[in-house]
Amino acid sequence: MKIAILDDYQNVALTYADWASLGADIEVFTEAFSGPDDVVRRLAGFDAVVAMRERTRFPADVLDRLPDLKLLVSTGRRNAAIDLEAARRNGVVVSATGYLGPPTLEHTWALILATARNLPADVRSMRDGGWQVGVGTVLSGKTLGLLGLGRLGSASAKIGQAFGMEPIAWSPNLTPERAAEHGVTAVSKDELFERSDVLSVHLVLSERSRGLVGAPELARMKPTALLVNTSRGPIIDETALLDTLRAKKIAAAALDVYDVEPLPADHPLRALDNVVLTPHVGYVSKETYEIFYRDAVEDIAAFQAGTPIRVME
Repeated sequence: MKIAILDDYQNVALTYADWASLGADIEVFTEAFSGPDDVVRRLAGFDAVVAMRERTRFPADVLDRLPDLKLLVSTGRRNAAIDLEAARRNGVVVSATGYLGPPTLEHTWALILATARNLPADVRSMRDGGWQVGVGTVLSGKTLGLLGLGRLGSASAKIGQAFGMEPIAWSPNLTPERAAEHGVTAVSKDELFERSDVLSVHLVLSERSRGLVGAPELARMKPTALLVNTSRGPIIDETALLDTLRAKKIAAAALDVYDVEPLPADHPLRALDNVVLTPHVGYVSKETYEIFYRDAVEDIAAFQAGTPIRVME
């Protein structure tokens, strides 16, 4: 079997599992592909591919042009970048792995705290021989807005409460009773954007949530508000966000996810002084990678034995 491990940016995949047990020819790709044609060209001849989350897309046009592919392993439990129907049509089994939620939750709060306390600028100043360069913001007593109150949203509410914040939330199907179970007040969408001092996105990307945060929503936010997104980039209209940040209509944004990843080197977000950017590392942790790659090896071994596991439907 010939196996490709994709988008291993840190070049660590082989250290997190017993790949040798598969008796396979393994190639690791440490850089992102340039587009669909590059994916098809470089993955020609591989029987199995291990995809890191949604870093590489596998739409029908790509899967139709990979006749040798028989197994596609996606780290995590879901992958919107894989056309499952096209995979089935092409006889490709798609298997999943386990996942850890806490790393993304912790990174969300790392971004909130870093932005609220002006840490990036202060760290740069210290490294450059300087001293204090800004004034931080206290979270205690502020309103934490949660766009989505699922597993990560409800856990984020608890952390906000520990900081003395008042959590409010909205999502299309959220009920007051469900919100109250987590000590959160359910509000309307408009009220969420109007009242939040910190607004954190915790929705799953879908056709319904794509572009959900647009110019009208951003216009309702306080000029002192902080917008945080560790979910998926396209939930926020990027053009509207750039316009809002350039005009200083909100205080800042803290982002770990983007419309195009890796974020292009010349992307305008990189030039703004009121945004904190991280390279989609919310889930990137030793503990998560141990689960991802251990389960990927198990998935491949099960496929080799003729009994695929964790098959995504």
